[in-house]
This record gives sequence, C-alpha cells and structure tokens, in this order.
Amino acid sequence: MSRTNDPARAEVLAAIRRSLGVTGAEAPRRAAVEERLANAPRGVIPARGQADGEERLAVFAREVEISLATIARVESAEAVPAAIAEFLREHNLPAAIRMGEDERLAAMPWDETALAIERGPSAGGDLVGVSHAFGGVAETGTLALVSGPQNPSTLNFLPDTHVVVVRASDVARDYESLWARLRETYGRGLMPRTVNWVTGPSRSGDIEQRLFLGAHGPRRLHVVLVEG
Repeated sequence: MSRTNDPARAEVLAAIRRSLGVTGAEAPRRAAVEERLANAPRGVIPARGQADGEERLAVFAREVEISLATIARVESAEAVPAAIAEFLREHNLPAAIRMGEDERLAAMPWDETALAIERGPSAGGDLVGVSHAFGGVAETGTLALVSGPQNPSTLNFLPDTHVVVVRASDVARDYESLWARLRETYGRGLMPRTVNWVTGPSRSGDIEQRLFLGAHGPRRLHVVLVEG
C-alpha cells in the first residue's frame, strides 16, 4: 500500500488538522509551504566552518579526527590508490576493496597497486569499501554520500572499514551550503533516493556508557582528501 493511501497515516494527519482548525487547503498556508520549499531558508549557521582555502581544510581535517576517523591528504587523484594501499598495510587489512561505478574512482591508477578490486553493492562479506563523497562539511568533518550505482549505500554500512575519497574543492563551510549544491546539481524533484551524512565511524555508548565502535556500521572510517 502506498503512503498516500495509508488510512492510518491519513487519520493522523486529519487529527492534526482538526486540532489546528484547518483543512490543509487554505491558500495562504499552501503558499507559505511552497515558498519555504522553493527558497530553502537558512537557519543559524555556526562560525566554526566559515573559512576559506587552507584554513577551511584544516578545520575539516581536525573535525574528522575529533569524530574518531582518520584522514590522509594527497596532492592529486592519481595518488589515491597508493594512499589507500598504504592505509590498508598500516592497519594489517587485506589488499582487497569493493567500490561502485563512480567514474572519478574508475579513472584512478589502481593497476599501479596490488589491490584486488570488486565492483558493485556489498552483500555484507566485504572488509573494505571505498566510496567517493559528493562533498564534505568543514564545521563537523561530515561526509555527504549520495546513493546510486556510482556509490552504493551498502558500502556506507556493511564493510568493517570504509574509505571515503573527497575532493578539497567539494568541502563546504556548512550543511546548508552543501544542501544548496545538491539541489543545484540534481534539480528539484531529481534528488538522489538517499543522502547519507557520515561523521566518523559507527559508534554507540548505550551499554554502560562505554564507547563501542562498529555498533551499526563500519568501525573504522578513513578519509582521503584530494587537494589537487
């Protein structure tokens, strides 16, 4: 049953309208909603990420590490495969990765490494997944990952280790700036099915208030920041 024909949902919405004394068809209310959706007004934005150039990247890198992830900075996209191979060696991880069909990743010189590469969504048996982020957020060290065959969402959650590549030019000051670029890139009504905002590895402190990594996803997140 579609959500539009869900009687339980319809009853909840009807109860809300009755409590507000409205029907939902009032022209001023509909105009206000349409204006807000069209203009996407910004709220209060923290000053932490409002920098440019190297200062913004430094804030992003610091926030990535505060979130318990690691980060490597490389000068060009051509240096990414070697940086990932080095990271896997340093952490005694297998030289095997899974990635999607992202053209930016495909153009990198993977054949210059000894990495074994599988492509497509993860079924849960992969130890290392590699994705290319749509962008990053300096104020919190967050990565924005859009769903699709280029970067399957399964890679964000199923592998034990997630390596994410992001271009320095795609690191925005704040969430609002990156949402604006998402809307501009895809257009209204054409947004990706899912936009995942990832800040550090999966973790939980629910049990005895002890921090546990990998509670609901990867227990290790490594960011490769491409500066060139």
